[in-house]
Amino acid sequence: NHNDLTPNRWVNYAEIPNNGIDDDNNGFIDDYLGWNTAGDDDNIGGSSHGTAVAGIIGAKGNNGIGVAGVNWDVKLMIVRGGTGQEAEVLEAYSYPLSLRKKYNATNGQEGAFVVATNASWGIDGGQASSVPLWCQMYDTLGFYGILNAGAGPNTNTNVDVVGDLPTTCPSEYLMGVTNVNGNDAKVISAGYGSTHIDLGAFGEATYTTTNGGYAGFGGTSGATPHVTGSIALLYSAPCPSFAIFAKSDPVGAAALARDYIYNSVDANASLNGITATGGRLNVYQAMKEL
Repeated sequence: NHNDLTPNRWVNYAEIPNNGIDDDNNGFIDDYLGWNTAGDDDNIGGSSHGTAVAGIIGAKGNNGIGVAGVNWDVKLMIVRGGTGQEAEVLEAYSYPLSLRKKYNATNGQEGAFVVATNASWGIDGGQASSVPLWCQMYDTLGFYGILNAGAGPNTNTNVDVVGDLPTTCPSEYLMGVTNVNGNDAKVISAGYGSTHIDLGAFGEATYTTTNGGYAGFGGTSGATPHVTGSIALLYSAPCPSFAIFAKSDPVGAAALARDYIYNSVDANASLNGITATGGRLNVYQAMKEL
């Protein structure tokens, strides 16, 4: 209910709230405000962590209050999960997937044009081999046109060696992110890995929305939504040919958006050799690439 988020919060207007019926036939009942996997309802409020992450992606811009997200105008689809169990993760990702599939099948008449998911959560030391369906979900999401960003651990560990979820899931449509500070250096207590951590992004001390107002936020949880928000910003660019391509070839467009981000990073000595791109997110250059 934050004043800087409600203008950009996605609402499922195809669903009639609280009538016990799946009005839009997407497999989720009364999902008017989004989805909560714990209660199987749309009770999405209450998470200060989620509020901060959402503000980085899309706090309303040019409205005279608070902060501006990477996107000034965007729709934030809120999915609230919790346990990290594979079944719950699959349910969480199935929600945006179901709506993007419906959008693709109806040429935009139904569903939602979801282009990115953000996972500022995970399991330190988690092994991809133990959650095959979770990892395969990223390929499925990518097939329908959804890119995914995942936060590495907030420890100075090599995820390629010790593991991490979701970042070590071997999908081309999952972007692993580590945390960079205001001096443009990797935060010491942030994970790395030349295979599975793709790039760094500014995260430490990000000023963003929080329950009750605004505050500093950080960690890889703050870095990752900068990447997620950049994906959405690329799709909003005034580029008619890309918009047409995104509808005719969703997976191809997702791959292009990902590569625009990877190919436009700023080379960074603190990330060189310990991330796949060796660089830090540069949103402006990514937009120029597109």
